[in-house]
Amino acid sequence: MKTIALYSIKGGVGKTASAVNLAYLSSLAEPPTLICDLDPQGASSFYFRIVPNKKYSSKKFLKGNKKIYDNIKGTDFDNLDLLPADFSYRNLDIELQEEKNPQKKLKNNIRELNTEYPYIFFDCPPNLTLLSESVFTASDFILVPLIPTTLSLRTFEQLLDFFKANKLDTSKIKGFFTMFERRKAMHREIVEEYRGKKRFLNQIIPYNSEVEKMGIYRAPLNAVRPHASAAIAYEELWEELSNEIER
Repeated sequence: MKTIALYSIKGGVGKTASAVNLAYLSSLAEPPTLICDLDPQGASSFYFRIVPNKKYSSKKFLKGNKKIYDNIKGTDFDNLDLLPADFSYRNLDIELQEEKNPQKKLKNNIRELNTEYPYIFFDCPPNLTLLSESVFTASDFILVPLIPTTLSLRTFEQLLDFFKANKLDTSKIKGFFTMFERRKAMHREIVEEYRGKKRFLNQIIPYNSEVEKMGIYRAPLNAVRPHASAAIAYEELWEELSNEIER
């Protein structure tokens, strides 16, 4: 089982869109795939038209094992399952503080899923908290979507600094550019400087209004508009990521 987190300290960088589309592509190539929505806003859950059970909560999520199994739901797409987020997830950081080894909690809770899913994707909330630290420990790869701007690059450096200060494995971190607009000089300059360098993947995701329409389609872009420029870019990103994983 490989675990892949779509994570960014900064919001609004295409994190959820990337998680949903990459998980969908994974389900076609290496079925089955599970996507865990860890954001209390529940954007991934919304895209897949799924709501958690009424009795499900952050506390049950932290209990793991059967509590997680019982709340995994199938999506409208074969071989793609979802563990939906609940609004109570906003309390996860407080509840994790009561655990003996909070940084290892998520890893321990999903351990038994390794016989069920070749790939698990985490759609993470945009912050740097105790939950984030638990995600870092549980993830084999941490994909960081970045809009080609100075602020996005700054948060990427902050993440690297955090890993180094806490003696975490920085080799897990891979950045890639999203919402790229060729007409913007800053976008072109930043992509040209960083694309393909250490810690950065080559593939970029262009700005495409079809991505924004995922909220209308309520489905992965690659499932409903596979010929859109962003959908094609996500296919190439998945291929590049697969090669990284094999190495």
